[in-house]
Amino acid sequence: MRAAVLTEFGPPDVLKLREVAKPRPGDGDVLIRVHATSVNFGDTLARNLAAISPRRFHMPLLFWILARISFGIRRPRIRILGSEFAGQVEAAGRAVTRFRKGDPVFGFRGPRMGAYAEYLCMPEDGVLATKPRNMTYEQAAAVPYGAVMALGLLRRAQVGPGTKVLVVGASGGIGTAVLQLARYHFGAEVAGVCGTARLEYIKSLGAHPAIDYTQEDFVDRAESYDVIIDILGKTSFRRCRRVLKPGGRLIFVSFKTKQILQALWTAVVGDKKAICALVTEKPEDLALVRTLVEAGKLTPVVDRSYPLGQADEAHRYAESGARTGSVVIAVSPAATSR
Repeated sequence: MRAAVLTEFGPPDVLKLREVAKPRPGDGDVLIRVHATSVNFGDTLARNLAAISPRRFHMPLLFWILARISFGIRRPRIRILGSEFAGQVEAAGRAVTRFRKGDPVFGFRGPRMGAYAEYLCMPEDGVLATKPRNMTYEQAAAVPYGAVMALGLLRRAQVGPGTKVLVVGASGGIGTAVLQLARYHFGAEVAGVCGTARLEYIKSLGAHPAIDYTQEDFVDRAESYDVIIDILGKTSFRRCRRVLKPGGRLIFVSFKTKQILQALWTAVVGDKKAICALVTEKPEDLALVRTLVEAGKLTPVVDRSYPLGQADEAHRYAESGARTGSVVIAVSPAATSR
């Protein structure tokens, strides 16, 4: 089968189209013909991991060490990237009961990756669900990680009807899912922060107001919030404290030791809390995501799609800062169909 293979750590050019062995499903696995996969932050990070120092890494030192051990020190141990995918079941192991050949599915592989290929195997009880009926394969491939993360974050933040939520870093995969699910599923009032180029994009997803961080600092505005969700760990509890309501929560999705110390301190002092959130992906959450998508409460926006042989170009565009929506790799011609 064909796959976009990571030949070494480095810039997008290290991704090369190669012939590799087709995987074989075990008794509890399904073999999936991949129609589409996405380019997300984890993919670009793993591709260039050797150049990322502990200081530049988005999580504490221990996480950096574990990532280097998992993905490789000098050369990549995981050669095929891609954690989100959509496709069709090609074959099912003899113990599989939930899926059968021909079923359209979408899912998330986490750090195992492997979706930049024509086929992959998934355990039946993995983060895998039937594809939403109202989505193409390209659209479905852009959903799982951000949406499942968003559900976990909003639950952790105790968001409900009328909660005022601010999303810092609102234009990425997690941020756009948080915006939509907070407003249309949890009934919250949602504001978003991003750069100029993506301001109209987050407005279209329900952010009101949409705040351009290049023009103003959200902490200088008159509004206050019950919950602030910081996707990339760009702010601090000290800065956000003044715009948090009594009992407010600042949720860090990416965090370093500083944010952990802030969370420990605020756990025992004061009524405003900093929380470092780790979300575990669950199959039942992806099934709920499918229901929400079919109900019109979550709609992914695909900016550009590239064929598998241009995975390097897909990465280059995803990192350019110009995208307004998801970047997808169409692995097979069926990617644009339902």
